[in-house]
Amino acid sequence: MTDLSRVLPHFPIGQFARLIPALDKNAISTSDLLTLEAADIGKRAQLPLLDVRRLCTAVLDALHADLGVPSSAPKPPPRPPRQSESGPEAGPDDGNHPAPAEAAADQQQTSSSSLRNTAASLSTQWHTISTLDPDLDRALGGGIPAGHVTEVTGESGAGKTQFLLTLLLSVQLPPPHGLGRPALYISTEAPLSTRRLAQMLSANPFYQRLPHSERPSLDRIISTTTPDLESQDHIVNFQVPVEIERRGIGLLILDSVAANYRAEFERSSSAGQGSNMGARSAELVKLGMHLRDLAQRHNLAVVVSNQVTPGFEYV
Repeated sequence: MTDLSRVLPHFPIGQFARLIPALDKNAISTSDLLTLEAADIGKRAQLPLLDVRRLCTAVLDALHADLGVPSSAPKPPPRPPRQSESGPEAGPDDGNHPAPAEAAADQQQTSSSSLRNTAASLSTQWHTISTLDPDLDRALGGGIPAGHVTEVTGESGAGKTQFLLTLLLSVQLPPPHGLGRPALYISTEAPLSTRRLAQMLSANPFYQRLPHSERPSLDRIISTTTPDLESQDHIVNFQVPVEIERRGIGLLILDSVAANYRAEFERSSSAGQGSNMGARSAELVKLGMHLRDLAQRHNLAVVVSNQVTPGFEYV
């Protein structure tokens, strides 16, 4: 629960202050409140079920308000139209009742006006980085969106890094294929393959058809390697924001997002300290919130890769 003020800064946490210590003691996070059953949370933290339900509902409503989603709370049914009566209080029927279609349209317009963004406003804000694959771009709504965090997952050798290298070049293209901005690449496993990037630049016919002034350049790609979790935290939290401001970065890539966390907690597990999956998940949530904040604040695209395994592992 220590991440509640970070996930929802304006949440009225004081109303539930007596619940927080028990939730912290049992490592219950904000994501747990949104995904787990209230009964399971209450049993795990030894808290009254009604209080837990109220907290879960308040967190969900606060998240909806933060995202601009209208509240899903039930509304009272509309009053039925007054029928014509012969009594003294019955007024004449002027015949100006709205048609059902008009009433539905008015209700839809009122609901849409409560949203922070509408489809029309979002379409004007939607800037993407092309993957240079028309079918994939079409499936993604134009490409990789700026202002958002995108996760690319797959097994080892599936081609995740190759896909990310393509984005490092595409982001430099002028709209609508790119953002016309440089890229920042952070690797947690191997240094950036500049040789492969040079091959892609020389072999891709799309780049060859461009004027020389519009072609991507390796000089507009900044890269670094973070061999451990300590250096990764320092670079992501302190150096990356400075580089984004200084160079006008349009694409931030973290390849891969969980490698250092996995290695760090595996070392702790082998030392007899337990795998502590909850702590690892909390750190990843914290990183995700930081990356989302960078993406929204600077209108850049953040892309992270993550390796998946074909089977289950013991924890």
